[in-house]
Amino acid sequence: MATPHVVRGNAPPATPASGAIHPLWVRVTHWLNALAAIVMMLSGWRIYDASPVFAWFRFPTEITLGGWLGGALQWHFAAMWLLVFNGLIYLAMNLASGRFMRKFFPISPRAVWRDFIAALTGKLSHADLRVYNAVQRLAYLFVVVDLIVLVLSGLAIWKSVQFPLLRELMGGYDNARIVHFCAMALMAAFIVVHLAMVALVPRSLLAMLRGR
Repeated sequence: MATPHVVRGNAPPATPASGAIHPLWVRVTHWLNALAAIVMMLSGWRIYDASPVFAWFRFPTEITLGGWLGGALQWHFAAMWLLVFNGLIYLAMNLASGRFMRKFFPISPRAVWRDFIAALTGKLSHADLRVYNAVQRLAYLFVVVDLIVLVLSGLAIWKSVQFPLLRELMGGYDNARIVHFCAMALMAAFIVVHLAMVALVPRSLLAMLRGR
């Protein structure tokens, strides 16, 4: 996504530096993570419908993946392994290269609020896609944590007997299902907002595709 600076008064936006915006490893892991997350979400909806957490709510079959419970489970577990291994590579590369600290920190509630208000009032510049604003930093940190919660709560459901401590940390099997559902709902909300922001700044999509 694009990286805004607050535009104050009539000052021109910052001139972006030249060179690559996203290295190849960032782009590859980003798209693999996106693929895995979407496949897990759609197949998870079919699994959910087989035994709903909330009796009054089900997902329309047309937007689920797998066709039946067995097929959905196969898709779900295949995507889970892709998400876990690719996610570990993404985190390891970010930490080893220093990109994690450089891109996502520092961050403060004041900065988040300032950039959020600036975005609502149309005062954020998207001239330099290299620098994430405070709202973006919070959103990306949030989705990393949310995906970790999804994996851990999923393990507590899938291997409840093998991971009793994890199950108890989730508040028991039934609560683990609720945690998993809520984490999925938050991820779906992130995807919607993320796509809306990309639509507003289409250059950010090109940068994630070609690196520049």
